[in-house]
Amino acid sequence: MTTGQSEYTTDADMEWCYDAVHGVSRTFSITIDRLEEPMAKHICLGYLLCRVADTIEDAGHIPPAEQTVLLSTYDRLLDPNAAQSLESFMDDIEPWLPGPENRSNDWEVVANTPRVVATFETLDEEPREIMREPVRELVDGMAMFTDRYADEGGLRLQTLDELEEYCWYAAGTVGTLITGLVARGASPDRAAEMRDNARSFALLLQLVNIAKDVETDYHEENNVYLPAEWLAEENVDVEAVTEVENQSGVTNVVERITGRAETYLDDAQRYLEVVPECHGNRLSAWAIPYLLAVGTMRELRERPEDVVEEGNVKIARAEVYALIQQFEEGMSRSRLDELRSKMAEQPLHH
Repeated sequence: MTTGQSEYTTDADMEWCYDAVHGVSRTFSITIDRLEEPMAKHICLGYLLCRVADTIEDAGHIPPAEQTVLLSTYDRLLDPNAAQSLESFMDDIEPWLPGPENRSNDWEVVANTPRVVATFETLDEEPREIMREPVRELVDGMAMFTDRYADEGGLRLQTLDELEEYCWYAAGTVGTLITGLVARGASPDRAAEMRDNARSFALLLQLVNIAKDVETDYHEENNVYLPAEWLAEENVDVEAVTEVENQSGVTNVVERITGRAETYLDDAQRYLEVVPECHGNRLSAWAIPYLLAVGTMRELRERPEDVVEEGNVKIARAEVYALIQQFEEGMSRSRLDELRSKMAEQPLHH
């Protein structure tokens, strides 16, 4: 990979990367805040590399064929054996960048791809190479999906199997990246158990996101992740998932997705029960997103119609703070079951 001048390698640029994560993801912002060095740095940079691809894939204003080209170019940029330059990638993405006055936090990350990539390349070889392959698998998977649905103008997933295939590329690859980094401090048996359960942990979080964000995904990204075969069973056209008259049918599909996510809870919890706390890793960094997913599934069960009526389903900020406070006061792994059971039934701050 040709990176050009190494001008983005200062401590200030790493701080910019931390600020960027806080701007684009509430969940990963919590995770980064809970981690210590060097894990915080590694997870931050790995996440931002993935976010560049995710933003391109979600961009409703970029034709799918062009998305595929951009993602393929970005993949070559991450290949240490390719001659793809940062300058060439930025030239290709520039026509699609919103102007500075209209630029979201996500697109600000894309605009600063040279800074993110160059800072990533300053990491020690071991964590850098652990991260590179999963990031490239994510990018390749997203390029495959944009190419698959190029004629539709956006993703229109057809079956549960295809939904979970997409979830693997969007989140499972990130789970592989995280597991590769944190498993370095585990025994061979524990590392194997983490790898066995990493997919469940990732699919749980991604399926919950898909269930709660139907309107945003359709109107802002022109993507429908709800399986078309399930929508057809409810007599809902894929292009009408946010229409009020289809609320009942879409609600039924959201409930099915939520039920599917619940099947991954036990394996995801087992992942947390064996994750080591070393290299700056902390249990709370991953337990909090897991428990937030439990709380979100509770809300999806209780008011799935809000996905259509309100646009999405979120748990109250007070519950997020209450959960974080549990870990501030010190919490052992043995309490995961207790918190999971409580949050599955009622908000934690009640």
